Amino acid sequence: QVQLVESGGGLVQAGESLRLSCASSRSIFVSIAMGWYRQVPGKQRELVATLTRGGSTNYADAVKGRFTISRDNAKNTVYLQMNSLRPEDTAVYYCNVRYTSNGYWGQGTQVTVSS
Repeated sequence: QVQLVESGGGLVQAGESLRLSCASSRSIFVSIAMGWYRQVPGKQRELVATLTRGGSTNYADAVKGRFTISRDNAKNTVYLQMNSLRPEDTAVYYCNVRYTSNGYWGQGTQVTVSS
């Protein structure tokens, strides 16, 4: 069983930055893809950003130019750098790592952006 531990969420003001981290108990070097998703109460979980093994990235239109997904294979950690945060970015953010055998989710970390 793979464990994903997220950290870095918190309360910030609009315009500020946060960096989320997702540490995997299994090597991310062998993963197929990694991603960050977010969810607000009453709505479906939505994709924020993905990063494939080959290095291709994909971002939701709402975060393009503000968020950056990256990884550190040596630390088995995936990051989400979030700049110029807006109140509408407020959500629980979840990390997802997909291996050939299965995909795994973290427990989520709350990000709250005040206006």
